[in-house]
Amino acid sequence: MALGRLQMLRNIYKTVEIQEFSTLLASSRSNSKSISNVPYITLRCISSCIYKDHGGIPWTSGDKIMLRSTMTQEPISYGYMRSVTTKAKAPAQARQMGAVKVSMLSPGIIYEPYVPREKIPFWKRYFTRNGWKRTKEDLTSELKNAYAIAKLRKAGYSKKQFYTEAVSIYKEINTQMANGGKGTLRKLVTEHMYSALKNEIKQRESVWPTVYWELIEPIVKVRTLRARLIGVDRNDLSKVFIQLTLEFLAKQKFEAYDGKGAVVSGDRNKEVLVRDIWVFEKSLFHPGAYWRLCGRIKV
Repeated sequence: MALGRLQMLRNIYKTVEIQEFSTLLASSRSNSKSISNVPYITLRCISSCIYKDHGGIPWTSGDKIMLRSTMTQEPISYGYMRSVTTKAKAPAQARQMGAVKVSMLSPGIIYEPYVPREKIPFWKRYFTRNGWKRTKEDLTSELKNAYAIAKLRKAGYSKKQFYTEAVSIYKEINTQMANGGKGTLRKLVTEHMYSALKNEIKQRESVWPTVYWELIEPIVKVRTLRARLIGVDRNDLSKVFIQLTLEFLAKQKFEAYDGKGAVVSGDRNKEVLVRDIWVFEKSLFHPGAYWRLCGRIKV
């Protein structure tokens, strides 16, 4: 009899624990759309931001891939840094264990995607209302760039070293795209970018089963167009991701073949000057974090 009562009390206690834990997660159930198969949750894109993926790579045939992020709550601004509030539903296994380990690997968005600005005349910039507004926007953007770079330098950032690493990633990703190396790509890009690139490879292989691609080194030009910070914890401003938008100007060779090996596009003997704008991302609070491609902007 005593043993039966003890077992009953244990069952009631477990039920109460699960109910309490479920209550804590109730506010996020309606917003979560992905559940992990392991006892931790990867929180991904938390914004309504939508951007168009760059379609300039030869084997994409100009196709545009649009990445949509799951909207949960509007980002919270902290001056020159944007904070993202995250919500997620815990998997059943984690609820039974009574604990959840949260690991944000990437915000899943491009914060303030770079858009080329047209030059305006001096008189219009300083003697019209729209000109003053434009000047204010440009100044604000430059201040954000400076703030993000200053934060990055405190973490040991070296422009020369980063450019060398970025060019290496640029070359490797394009090479793997040409070879269909999906496994290697996973280490070089964020989760959302990996999904987009897999689709590109699939689309390309359906038209051109084999392609040849070569980067002519040294690369012609690399420059930083934009730097932005994204915060993930309103109570801890040190937990941030940084995104650097780079412009690559490089000479490349490209040639595509059909199923029989006949050339159907390009010429591997001719060099073509290509301009790409890629966005690289890195966590400043995860030990051992490294740069990854998180998006491309159409030129």
